[in-house]
Amino acid sequence: MSSELRIKKLRGSGGYVMARVTDEQQMKGNLGGPDLFLAPIGRLEADKISKHFCNTCEKEFEGSPKIEFENPNEEVAENLILAERGQYICNTCQSSIAEYREFKKQDEAGDVGNAKPIEPQAEVAPLVDTPQPTVESAPQPVEESQIESPQETATQPSPATSVSSIEGRAVYDENANKIGIAKQVGIDSTQSMVLVITQNDGTEGSIPWSSIKKVGEVILLGNPEESVQPGKCSSCGFVNKEGSKFCEECGTPLQ
Repeated sequence: MSSELRIKKLRGSGGYVMARVTDEQQMKGNLGGPDLFLAPIGRLEADKISKHFCNTCEKEFEGSPKIEFENPNEEVAENLILAERGQYICNTCQSSIAEYREFKKQDEAGDVGNAKPIEPQAEVAPLVDTPQPTVESAPQPVEESQIESPQETATQPSPATSVSSIEGRAVYDENANKIGIAKQVGIDSTQSMVLVITQNDGTEGSIPWSSIKKVGEVILLGNPEESVQPGKCSSCGFVNKEGSKFCEECGTPLQ
């Protein structure tokens, strides 16, 4: 694979950057469509970025946006660590252009186990760089002391190795039906951890990490479906009185 750097447009939910990237980085940024995305690539050096565009300013600027990141080393699942999170911030209005997450395994030879609940991180602006439709909230403001020329700030990096073994594993739903192949771990606009998959029809999809029951040789989702609650409408979910023939909420016939 060529290591030659090429200028590419890398999209984020708040704009894009023009940066010199390798073939390997291009592969990471390709989520199955014609566009390349910044989030799967992670953190780029500022000198590799020649321009950035901010959707809030509706303007393209020369040079790199501000790059901020930290290394929380937070365990988000058994044998899976959130090693780094960061964002690209517009130097003019301080809006978030893109955000990324990097995950590591403590034991590269071991499997990833049950997911752990993730509390929303108030200090990081919500963002996702996948082609999945999401609802975005307002970017988090940045303190005036942080408004400087392009730079990078960080804590100590994690010694853990890259989590790559999850890629390519078959994903099965709670009823043992194969729904796709795992591609990568990401973060949605609510800052919740998701698994990005290539679905059976070839399109990209994402699954909330909380829906993953176990990661082994395959990835298993959720629990077997529970028996239907008496009186619960299959259309709107409203729980009616037992014996009702029609849903009181939407009028759908009840079985």
